Amino acid sequence: MSIRNLDDLLAEGVSGRRVLVRADLNVPLDKQTGEITDDGRIRAVLPTLGALVQAGAKVVVCSHLGRPKGAPDPQYSLRPVAGRLGELLDAPVHFATDTVGESARATVDALADGQLALLENLRFNKGETSKDDTERGAFADQLAAFGEAYVDDAFGAVHRKHASVHDVPARLPHVAGRLVLREVEVLSRLTGEPERPYVVVLGGSKVSDKLAVIEALLPTVDRLLIGGGMCFTFLKAQGHEVGTSLLEEEMVETCGNLLARADGKILLPVDVVAADAFAPDAAHDTVPADGIPSHRLGLDIGPETVAGFTAALSGAKTVFWNGPMGVFEMPAFANGTRGVAEAITKTDAFTVVGGGDSAAAVRALGLDESSFGHISTGGGASLEYLEGKTLPGIAALEN
Repeated sequence: MSIRNLDDLLAEGVSGRRVLVRADLNVPLDKQTGEITDDGRIRAVLPTLGALVQAGAKVVVCSHLGRPKGAPDPQYSLRPVAGRLGELLDAPVHFATDTVGESARATVDALADGQLALLENLRFNKGETSKDDTERGAFADQLAAFGEAYVDDAFGAVHRKHASVHDVPARLPHVAGRLVLREVEVLSRLTGEPERPYVVVLGGSKVSDKLAVIEALLPTVDRLLIGGGMCFTFLKAQGHEVGTSLLEEEMVETCGNLLARADGKILLPVDVVAADAFAPDAAHDTVPADGIPSHRLGLDIGPETVAGFTAALSGAKTVFWNGPMGVFEMPAFANGTRGVAEAITKTDAFTVVGGGDSAAAVRALGLDESSFGHISTGGGASLEYLEGKTLPGIAALEN
């Protein structure tokens, strides 16, 4: 990867210089209290921010949070993130109440060497996500005015052609932050010559979301284990009753074709936890995967499947996992995800958790993060990288 990185920028000297950092601080917030429920993405960018602060830079951080509609929306404010970031850095974080307006300009102008500011949500501005190059470019001009150099440490956003990711690097000297560099190095190991056996575990709700990565991985993996809501479309393709389980009817034929071409590489659940309703207290029991009652829906893989997946993982030398095995947010339906995650940690393999819900599950279930080789901060970005797609943010750094 022909990209300059943070160490290159630090070697040039950043003391007294304004450095604009694109971070991914898109953390989940409790809808009632507004409190951060998982600060993993904030922690992930600390090595880059800490190095810049220590080197005396005037650090200007920008990020998105959620999906506001191009205008200010209090429920998506980054103010709670500023508070948590300050706690983790053990230093004040100066918060601008807008992104490129009067508050942002005043906040940035007031920074002393070694201080850090956080701008309000990028997506409060239509220019950030605009499909129009001119509108996006105009917003990028305003953002770029806050920096003399640019650092992209937002791996979770590098697959987006957004102003702060794609257009700002063309306007400033640019480098990859430590997180982005690490993510690309890790994923390159999976797309190059991974040590074998190479086992991939895919879950999540929809086959359509994972179809491209399945197509890309099938020729290269040794085993592909499929759980989560997406497994029911595959089970339907085998002719099984799936009750009221999540089903993409239009994908059944595609799944059948994948199974036919997979040459036995794809492993599907042999039992599932079927419930009367999608609710944490719903009546449920374990049934064979080919015997789901017509009035019930599968919400987790069953213990026999966990045992089978564990056996398939046991001798692996490389493992990539993306997507939970069930509705892990509900304790009654978390055992499949927990069991497979624990099986991954017990291998001697180089293990990669592909961000998104998988990373959230690791933390929510109280699993030891250090027992995995790498936990990505970008679910969508990691999948698109494995598909072989050009990621706009990475391409911008290479230019």
